[in-house]
Amino acid sequence: MTDRTSGRCGWCGTDPLYVAYHDTEWGVPEYDARALWEKLVLDGFQAGLAWITILRKREGMRDAFDGFDPEIVARYGEADRTRLLADPRIIRSAAKIDAAINGARIWVDMRDRGEDFSAWLWSFVDGEPVQNAWSDYHQAPTQTPQSQAMSKALKARGFKFCGPVIAYALMQAVGMVNDHQTSCFRREEVR
Repeated sequence: MTDRTSGRCGWCGTDPLYVAYHDTEWGVPEYDARALWEKLVLDGFQAGLAWITILRKREGMRDAFDGFDPEIVARYGEADRTRLLADPRIIRSAAKIDAAINGARIWVDMRDRGEDFSAWLWSFVDGEPVQNAWSDYHQAPTQTPQSQAMSKALKARGFKFCGPVIAYALMQAVGMVNDHQTSCFRREEVR
């Protein structure tokens, strides 16, 4: 059995919320279109903030955004926007709230036109997780040609808060790239 305390990516530190996220979610290949949209929204809310801030607010955000159901969020109007701006459980940025609502509408439109959001996102890595081999998490890039292409395509569709760094963070989080450092016990588990 691998020692889970010393054999873990250095970025997650010792905060129990970060450790749990690292040990159970980060880097696990995700193919559910709704879950991928939720992660894109959360990564967008993280822009300019630390990821731990999002982890601490994630449950409140899930509740405030109706479980990140794009079908429901796409129908949000001014009353919902006002409600969200007043909700201390979330990041109260009008631009990010508007981006989430607009992103839900784009997601629904893609689905209604027969496009699978999951297959579309995964196409940027040819449908297979990229297996990197960093001995230290600091070696991992903040963006790649694939994340740049994904960002450009997301923006072309009208998504916001999805630059190439955010796109790469999404790719890492949802297992499109395996950036667990080589000494991390999760590296082989998510392979």
